[in-house]
Amino acid sequence: MNLDFLPVGLREPRLLLILAGWAVLFGPVYAWAFDTLWQTEDQGHGPLVLVVCAWLFWQLREPLSAMPPRSSHALGWPLVVLGLLLYMLGRVFAFPVFAFGAQLPLAMGIVLLFRGFSGVKVAWFALLFLIFLVPLPGTLVDAATHVLKHWISVLVTDALFWVGYPVSRVGVTISIGQYQLLVADACSGMHSMFSLTALGTLYMYVVGRSSRLHNAFMLLLILPIAFLANIVRVVILVLLTYYFGEEAGQGYLHGFAGMALLLVSLAVLFGADGVLAKLIPSRKPLLMPAHGVQSA
Repeated sequence: MNLDFLPVGLREPRLLLILAGWAVLFGPVYAWAFDTLWQTEDQGHGPLVLVVCAWLFWQLREPLSAMPPRSSHALGWPLVVLGLLLYMLGRVFAFPVFAFGAQLPLAMGIVLLFRGFSGVKVAWFALLFLIFLVPLPGTLVDAATHVLKHWISVLVTDALFWVGYPVSRVGVTISIGQYQLLVADACSGMHSMFSLTALGTLYMYVVGRSSRLHNAFMLLLILPIAFLANIVRVVILVLLTYYFGEEAGQGYLHGFAGMALLLVSLAVLFGADGVLAKLIPSRKPLLMPAHGVQSA
């Protein structure tokens, strides 16, 4: 079969079969998520993560195609079977954690079968980034959300009281003036933490800093930055309500504040990266940039 009309890296018939099989398996899962799961605020980052995953694998098409065929059947087939089993359980029992989680072992197993461990070494970040497509289990989200809401309400109340505002707290309900505001699940910061972690790790991969210590500090900074940004968001919403009423605090500014604080968090993370680059000398490369992307 003449496949010269296809881009380099997609001219291998087996690869086309794999892509077709992947579309048959996960196309319905993505379609379902677009209509349900990805319509929620907590999982609204799903389409963006899917696009990034597709881009990462697209960048790898030529390096993987240029590698000599090598197979690791001992680990490849068990991972493929595990992935298919998770997929089946996720579809039969409508458990999205399994349906989406099946992608990682299945993709890794396929790479092992066609390119061996060398292929996994090349595609490691693209494979791991599939994790961000997996929705967090409800029990884990509920437990973490409860703790985060408590600490956010405590810190926001203490900060505003310290600067002289008439504010008090009962549980996760903040009273300021004549208004009462409930720190809802959406204000816990879980969504922003997950989104910032995905964007932060992608940024680290593309930039490709060579210092292990630098990258370790960046990983440690992601969650604290997201948490502090969410505290600032709640403070802003409380003050908007205090000065302009409930409609101002709960209207379109509520959603805008979340997006604005995510952008600010990214700016802070980028700034921290620049500072660390000046303070920590470069060493042996750890995070390699994607194919075709120049290291900074």
